[in-house]
Amino acid sequence: MKLKNALSTTFGLLMVGAAAVASAADMPVIKPLRGVVESVANNTLTFTSRTGAHQTIGLTDKTGIVRVSKADIESIKADSFVGSAATPQADGTLKALEVTVFESSLKGSGEGHYGWQNADGSTGTMTNGTVGKLSNTNGRTLTVNYKGGEKQLVVPTDVPIAYVEPGKADELVKGAKIVVFPAQDGSARGVAVGKDGFQPPM
Repeated sequence: MKLKNALSTTFGLLMVGAAAVASAADMPVIKPLRGVVESVANNTLTFTSRTGAHQTIGLTDKTGIVRVSKADIESIKADSFVGSAATPQADGTLKALEVTVFESSLKGSGEGHYGWQNADGSTGTMTNGTVGKLSNTNGRTLTVNYKGGEKQLVVPTDVPIAYVEPGKADELVKGAKIVVFPAQDGSARGVAVGKDGFQPPM
């Protein structure tokens, strides 16, 4: 089985129709699945969800696989393409829950601002775009630019920072921690797999 190594497939098509509006409640919400790989057989991924449920999802030749590894806050630089699950603040800024820095070949993946279901079931936002202005005071404050708008993202020093690069299907081994992005037909549009036991934080 040949799987595409492109996060633009993973995120980009998922956000079709999402609009940049003021509140996460006013926009479509992407609801990824999270868990630990049990097995892959006959183009079917079996995994245990964080609640302990056993789930299966089909893999196709259009399923994008990406590898996610631990990074640090110093990896966020001007012109980095990043994604961040965040909580909207009263002053209009976003408080990051995590930040993912994309390898340059994945720039543009899922670009935009849309609703996002966090691991704890709460609803926040996901913003994918290019870092413009960057301040290093008390962590990082970023201006994230995307087609149609920009957001101010406050990144506390203690939030997880991750690095995303193209991955391979053979990395979906038993025990690997994953985030799965379902397609409308019920198959997996994309899978983010943690490297060396890392938990993808998105």
